[in-house]
Amino acid sequence: MKKLILTLLCLICLTPAVWAERIFNVLEYGAKGDGRTDDATAIQKAIDACTQAGGGQVLLPTGHTFMAGPIELKSNIDLHLDVNATLLANPNEDIYCLSAFGENRGEGMMWLWCKDIENLSITGRGTIDGNGIAFMGKELGDSYELKPLVDPKFDPRPHVLTLMGVKHLTIRDVTIRQGAYWTVHLVGCYDALIEGISLLNSLKIRNGDGIDLDHSKKVRIANCFIESGDDCICLKNRREYETYGPCQDITVTNCVMTGRSCAIKIGSENMDSISHVVISDCVIKASNRGLGIQNRDEGTVTDVIFSNIIMDCHYFSDVWWGKSEPVYVTSYPRAIGNHKDAGWRFPKGATEGKCGEVSRIYFNNITCVGENGCFVGGDVPGKVHDIHFSNIDLRVVKKTDYEGGRYDLRPRVGEGFIPAPKEEPIHVECAENVTKNNIRYEYAR
Repeated sequence: MKKLILTLLCLICLTPAVWAERIFNVLEYGAKGDGRTDDATAIQKAIDACTQAGGGQVLLPTGHTFMAGPIELKSNIDLHLDVNATLLANPNEDIYCLSAFGENRGEGMMWLWCKDIENLSITGRGTIDGNGIAFMGKELGDSYELKPLVDPKFDPRPHVLTLMGVKHLTIRDVTIRQGAYWTVHLVGCYDALIEGISLLNSLKIRNGDGIDLDHSKKVRIANCFIESGDDCICLKNRREYETYGPCQDITVTNCVMTGRSCAIKIGSENMDSISHVVISDCVIKASNRGLGIQNRDEGTVTDVIFSNIIMDCHYFSDVWWGKSEPVYVTSYPRAIGNHKDAGWRFPKGATEGKCGEVSRIYFNNITCVGENGCFVGGDVPGKVHDIHFSNIDLRVVKKTDYEGGRYDLRPRVGEGFIPAPKEEPIHVECAENVTKNNIRYEYAR
């Protein structure tokens, strides 16, 4: 017994020292934390030392602002931002040259990134600041202009987090703000948890997606607050990363969101399959579109449940996709030339695309006050089918001065907008087996 007690006492005494050895304070690796000096080299040294030692915590201590250019994250580290610590993106566009989409250099660069690693966490009560407005042009009514590009196939705007091929990923508690492009982009990740974060982007920054799940699996998003220009949460399968396979087994729960495009979207990029998705118990406020499936490529979307969601939707300018549709389920071939480098939108060698099946989609217990009705449609019979609505409460009220009376079908071949029939809660166009049970509707224009 005495031997056991002595052993336990030794372990208790040693524990603080062991913990201390596992904390890699970036100040000890040369970081200044003055908000003016680029600390990327020092932070990278701390990350490298941590992973080489077998793992631990890379600490950004409280009271400092660490401005930095691109940083590569590594396996077995916890990047921990203390309360009142900030990691700030360097506003110098010239230092961002690592593409967020491989050979496609026309849709932003990487700032904080990694590829094919494991056991990564990003935690703490500090802030990751993408310095987004520094990369924008002049301010317009409900958006910023994009700066003219010297080369139309090279956009220097940095994505905040580009995490590729990570196994066992946790992002918890941190505040992530002011992304200049996509903010949290998970590519081919497996077993990921995003919990309790505040993601606070400017609502005027175009392409300012909140969380993008791209070819990822076994992902849980919970208890988050997201404000984002463009989509708040988006599931997709980009062509540049097709080797990672489908996007599936996703849950989103207990989140509060505001967005300029679609609060929760599936698509538009989808060259594989998206399936087995549950989105529940969320609040969507002051957003354009609420829940959207926007299939524009050959991939399929199946077996998705949306439930227990309350929404407030209204119009914004045509800069943003959507016309206050609370629910939007579509599959149309992608418009040719809807992007500055449309070649990346179609299969290699193709000049046009096709769209895949959307089926077995369920909407249960949805309440919305907005400026438009719901829309379900496809390009040919049978493409969109088995879409089920149950317990839907929709009140249409004109709230803004923007032009109404339209559904937005962009980006599709043909007309981007079509008339929205008045006093119709769910408009169906070329879709099969769309069921409606207990629909309560008030048209108050």
